[in-house]
Amino acid sequence: MEVPYGYTPEEAVREASRCLSCLRPTCRKGCPVEVDIPSFVRLIKEGKFIEAAWKIKEKNALPAVCGRVCPQEIQCESQCILGKKGEPVAIGNLERFAADYERQSGNMTVPDRHGPTGKKVAIIGAGPGGLTCAADLIKLGHGVTIFEALHKPGGVLIYGIPEFRLPKVIVEKEVEYIKSLGVELVLDAVIGKLYTVDELLNGKGYDACFIVTGAGLPIFLGIPGEDLNGIYSANEFLTRTNLMKAYLFPEYDTPIKKGKKVAVFGGGNVAMDSARVALRLGAEKVYLIYRRSEAEMPARKAEVHHAHEEGIEFLFLTSPIRFLDDGKGNLSGVECQKMELGEPDQSGRRRPVPLKDSEFQLEIDIAIPALGTRSNPLLLSTMPDLRLSKRGYIMAEEGTGMTSKEGVFAGGDIVTGSATVILAMGAGKKAARAIDEYLKWKFWDTRSIGQ
Repeated sequence: MEVPYGYTPEEAVREASRCLSCLRPTCRKGCPVEVDIPSFVRLIKEGKFIEAAWKIKEKNALPAVCGRVCPQEIQCESQCILGKKGEPVAIGNLERFAADYERQSGNMTVPDRHGPTGKKVAIIGAGPGGLTCAADLIKLGHGVTIFEALHKPGGVLIYGIPEFRLPKVIVEKEVEYIKSLGVELVLDAVIGKLYTVDELLNGKGYDACFIVTGAGLPIFLGIPGEDLNGIYSANEFLTRTNLMKAYLFPEYDTPIKKGKKVAVFGGGNVAMDSARVALRLGAEKVYLIYRRSEAEMPARKAEVHHAHEEGIEFLFLTSPIRFLDDGKGNLSGVECQKMELGEPDQSGRRRPVPLKDSEFQLEIDIAIPALGTRSNPLLLSTMPDLRLSKRGYIMAEEGTGMTSKEGVFAGGDIVTGSATVILAMGAGKKAARAIDEYLKWKFWDTRSIGQ
């Protein structure tokens, strides 16, 4: 069941009516995909719900997704004038309402496309960045093919974010809309194995390529016992559950161990998702262990609130030291130590410092490190002429996604490291604009990349 519920029409009109209709609206500056926020809010206020959805989709091909998972509180809503003295207009909830209203009404329209340019673009990755780029390019008249490694499109939207936060039927409907624009989607296609990027550009007839594969290599804790049975990366745990429906085993053939006592390590949205999924799989006790205080947690406040409400036990200022073995290779517990906050580190947050003689043990049978991800080298290892950072991410020009390899653009987590859905979408939009320019002029200047 989805958490939380959306607006009724009456609630949506009431919330939209709070908008001040500013002469110089600042909310638009906070939107990475450039949605005309004042216009769609005004349309909702006037009861023109379908028109509001169409207005959003002029810039955003995934409004029902963004309305649910975009961190509006630090983006558009943080710029709302009302928020300076009270609560800002709930722009995210209004976006979700308009998108859901359009979908439920069945009154979905396909915008006009420019005449065909004869140019073809290959997009590697069917996550939010790839889908956004594809929608923008196809409307400009270019041929677009998305190559997706998994058997379903959506990227993190389909394998990472749980059903209770983002129902999969909504992702499927958003993808159907993008396919209706004329985008070709090729699934089970691991680029770097099926084809290289060079083969796409030189043998398959593509004029440009956009790499937006995300950063899918999980980070582990690096402590003793991490190879015991019962320890999952958050990526594996969520993918098995969300995409492969492990909770229905053996009806679906991907199993998952259902623990009675589960510990999740981390403080981001993925940690919250993992903890709440573990609870729904039947865990009697779920600990969320974080080495800083709640004030430093990067997760959205709403997600932390829901985790508290559902009974997740938070252990703040706590760090794991080692995992404990039951003598048969299975996880039986974790030894932790308490921390205190010292001086700020490079992130600007106060660095956790261990407290002497504060060690204690917890009995657990499942552990889920949710510490973020790194760049997956599978595709990049086939591209020796592509300039990478020291951490293995693609180096690309910020405003365009242009890389050191002619005709190849990149964006999203594979460039920035782990970030948000909406920032990947923003990168897809910028890349679409730059690819369109490149296809017109074939201009390429990589001198500033990596300098």
